[in-house]
Amino acid sequence: MVKMKVLHVSTAKSWRGGEQQLAYLMEELDATVDQWVVCAANSSFEEYVKGKGFNYFSQSKSSGFDIPFAKRIAKICKEREIDIVHTHDSHAHTFAFLSVQLFGNKSPIVVSRRVDFPVKKGWLSKLKYNHSSIKKIVCVSNAIQEITKQGITDHTKLAVVHSGIDLSKFSPRIGLLRKELAISDSTFLIGNTSALADHKDYFTFLEVAKKLSDEDQHVRFVILGKGPLENEIKARAKELKLDNKVIFAGFRDDIPIILADLDLFLITSKTEGLGTSIIDAFAAKVPVVATAAGGIPELVENEITGLLNPVYGIDKLVESVLRLKSNASLAKEISANAYEKAKLFDKKLTAEKTYSIYRSILKI
Repeated sequence: MVKMKVLHVSTAKSWRGGEQQLAYLMEELDATVDQWVVCAANSSFEEYVKGKGFNYFSQSKSSGFDIPFAKRIAKICKEREIDIVHTHDSHAHTFAFLSVQLFGNKSPIVVSRRVDFPVKKGWLSKLKYNHSSIKKIVCVSNAIQEITKQGITDHTKLAVVHSGIDLSKFSPRIGLLRKELAISDSTFLIGNTSALADHKDYFTFLEVAKKLSDEDQHVRFVILGKGPLENEIKARAKELKLDNKVIFAGFRDDIPIILADLDLFLITSKTEGLGTSIIDAFAAKVPVVATAAGGIPELVENEITGLLNPVYGIDKLVESVLRLKSNASLAKEISANAYEKAKLFDKKLTAEKTYSIYRSILKI
């Protein structure tokens, strides 16, 4: 059987959740699909595909309305006889749409939608989401599908495929992170692995950390990530006199190995597509306290797989943390339930569902 040909488009320069999901997808589909990717020049994803030996094209990105990038997509699709273009971020979607409008690209487009806000009301957004070339909009959660629905004329174009993780990579606690940070086993360690971006609302995380630190001297916090708000978040931690309580450990590529060193995972997002960092915590058997933002309630079922709290609910978040800290049996029960739930989000299942969408578009 002749393999279908898929061109992935990723324009991000840094490595975050969307890039990890694309990496998993390409790895899982490698034996089934002929794949190429157009990625931003000198990006983290270019480094990844180069190292893995995937077929790729590197393209400089000048703006969110990049005509040369769109022209390159059209050229590749024509030369490689691409069956499907799969875009993995907003700019990628725009460029693929422009490749159709300006350069006559005939390849159908699949759009991945990960963000927790409606389609913008501007003419370009309306056009690029409702254009006939867009065959499927793949949402990472039911919540995102409902939000996206508001801006889509044909709701049959919408589909839900939850993000996945590699369960095999996670290990039990070995103490590597605690050793590096000089944190004893008797210290209650609370952490988050999300990017330091606005929607993750680390300012609420810090307010929670302040209240908990004032109550208990044996609590520490670690933030494992980087992002555009790093300086502002660090400055706020200093204002709150949390210098000796909150450790900014930077981006780590060994999260599955070190995550189990946490006693609790605290995520305080104000918007969220799904929250794969939560699934990571599930896989590492770390109990989760979270806000009910976006798709998070599809993961954190209150009192079953974690404790769910209102967005910006500082006092409620503090209460939930203290509850799990003082009730080891409840924390253990929740972690066990969450681990079973994590099995439903294996990256293989994500790839299988995505491949089924490709097949339905091509009617094969």
